[in-house]
Amino acid sequence: MRAVDAIMECLKAEGVDTVFGIPGGANLPTYDALYDAGVRHVLCRHEQGAGHAAEGYAKASGKVGVALATSGPGATNLVTAIADAVMDSVPTVFITGQVRTELIGTDGFQEADVTGITMPIVKHSLMIQDPREIPAAIHEAFHIARSGRPGPVLVDVPQDLSRADIPYEPVDSVHLPGYQPTTEGNAKQIKLAAKALANARRPVIYAGGGVINANAAGELVEFCTSDRFPVTCTVMGLGAFPAPHDQWLGMLGMHGTRTANYAMDEADLICAIGARFDDRITGKLSEFAPRAKFIHIDIDPAEISKTVPAHIPIVGDAKRVLPKLTREYRALETDGSRLDGWWERVRAWQERYPLRYEDSEGSEIKPQYMIQAMYEATGGEAIITSDVGQHQMWCAQYFHFSKPRRWINSGGLGTMGFGLPSSIGAKMACPDQTVVCLAGDGSLQMTSQELATAVSEEIPVKVFIMNNGYLGMVRQWQELFWDKRYSAVDMGMTTPDWVKLAEAYGATGMRSTDKATLVEQMREAILTEGPVVLDVQVTREENCYPMIPAGQPARDMVG
Repeated sequence: MRAVDAIMECLKAEGVDTVFGIPGGANLPTYDALYDAGVRHVLCRHEQGAGHAAEGYAKASGKVGVALATSGPGATNLVTAIADAVMDSVPTVFITGQVRTELIGTDGFQEADVTGITMPIVKHSLMIQDPREIPAAIHEAFHIARSGRPGPVLVDVPQDLSRADIPYEPVDSVHLPGYQPTTEGNAKQIKLAAKALANARRPVIYAGGGVINANAAGELVEFCTSDRFPVTCTVMGLGAFPAPHDQWLGMLGMHGTRTANYAMDEADLICAIGARFDDRITGKLSEFAPRAKFIHIDIDPAEISKTVPAHIPIVGDAKRVLPKLTREYRALETDGSRLDGWWERVRAWQERYPLRYEDSEGSEIKPQYMIQAMYEATGGEAIITSDVGQHQMWCAQYFHFSKPRRWINSGGLGTMGFGLPSSIGAKMACPDQTVVCLAGDGSLQMTSQELATAVSEEIPVKVFIMNNGYLGMVRQWQELFWDKRYSAVDMGMTTPDWVKLAEAYGATGMRSTDKATLVEQMREAILTEGPVVLDVQVTREENCYPMIPAGQPARDMVG
């Protein structure tokens, strides 16, 4: 069969039911094979959107997301999504077309060295040099993308090779001798960790997105409730531990709760699980958690002691390590009363420093209230995708995620424009779930063309815009740290008219300016057939607090 038909057989063998992409000259053979392959193709309006849609699909489902692009600009338009996927450990496979082999290196039309360009931002990449390699290469790409620490894999296929006839035989298994991720965790280290937890007087469990990637939320809850361990999660880990829980401290980090950050600052033992001590968490590294010893559980050995030295490192899959740690800890039969004093301290912080804001007296919609209205309108049950900025942080604070894979956003790369295309991917992965994209008015304009995708492909996502007419987070920093010198941040409240833009694309457009009717309008948007854009006009210059100023320690939180 043709090599491109073999690609389709490989995709189906890997369980792929949906791909996202845009055709072009170099990947025309792939699209010809797609024509009757039985795999759903979602035609996006920009390759970056296709990449983020593949990420949204992967994050919502736990399966590998797939995006297709042609050579040259098609492939380079994927770069942002690939970088986003590597930062957030998203299992994705990107298949790009390439110019014919005799043109490679000649600056041929629409030629770009995509494997070279993306080398620092992929988990692995393969450039096909013999069409007979293709079946094995596709299966290797999926194996590498989903196993160990998940991440993006790029497969670049020259056009002439994709058209070649090859003998195709199904690939039953993949064995890569040089790639054998450690999953079980060292038994001796796990015992040491259990003993350290038993001796701790001020422990904190700090969980990240790795717990969700490992499908280990249930194991995390089991472990944390084996005693009264205080629990906090990163922005990527929200939902791994249920927010409405007595042991929940809230999110930690730059815009986390004071309770979570103060607990980290005063802890004597921090158990990090699937988290990487990002700078948004640590603040001033030299003053981070100065009294603590560290247990660090991670699938990626390169993350352990990268920034914060681990006293008890455990390399392994959280889903496999946590049950062992729970068993070892319970076998010690520790006295839970040793944590009484620590909980008194924690409860005092919770009482003194709850998340709060000054609500408006009239009809004005405060951005924090908008998130509370979303929570009420959805019953807390929707999948929420988000762009990047103030609205993302307010959602992390005020939308109480009780389950994993309900909160889909760009963490490490902080990619504006991520929200809408990722919501399309999430809805394709979970068609029976309500999917709401919480968009910033600045972010949405970066990928708003994907509204056309949602309409033409009949993907009924609901877009709630937190519209303050500013690049809000940048404006906040300019206010706080740059003497209110507002440089290039005013977007204007009416440019564009979001209702008219939605209608121009064939979606339903709505606008909300009164907090008294906001919940009802959100419910109406959710119940309305097809894609809906709800323009929620909020207070223009509200700041997102609390906040650790960049480069400062957690104890110096402001707001």
